Amino acid sequence: MDLEELKRRREENILKHKQKKKAYYLKKKLQDQKKETIDTKSLINYDKELFSGTNEDFNLKIKDIIKKQKAHIVNREDIIMQRVKEYKLKKQEYYNQNKEKRLEYDKEYRQKKKEDLKIYRKEYYEKNKEKILARQRENRLNKKETKWQ
Repeated sequence: MDLEELKRRREENILKHKQKKKAYYLKKKLQDQKKETIDTKSLINYDKELFSGTNEDFNLKIKDIIKKQKAHIVNREDIIMQRVKEYKLKKQEYYNQNKEKRLEYDKEYRQKKKEDLKIYRKEYYEKNKEKILARQRENRLNKKETKWQ
């Protein structure tokens, strides 16, 4: 192959690529336009739907909507309760499987907290040593006075 042939093939490939790219973007654009038209069609004009007739028609339509919503909730209630039960079973099963790990972790956590609490109490006592001692002295004096009275 000579240089001219390579240049010609390269240009052809670039043109094919550009055409594919253009077709892809046009296809995407058409899909987006279809989605927009579907969304706009699904809007409900409530003024026209509910308030077009008499007051009795409005009441009937509201009652019909309430019945549909209640039926939907009743249908979903069984499924929801079943999922809650499944979740509880999975959770219980998980805890039973990992009981030893949990207990070990809890033990380590309590031990760490215990050490942190000791350090905190020590620092707190050192910072407020004078205040704490003064309070203890006052309490002792008060107790002695109440005993004598």
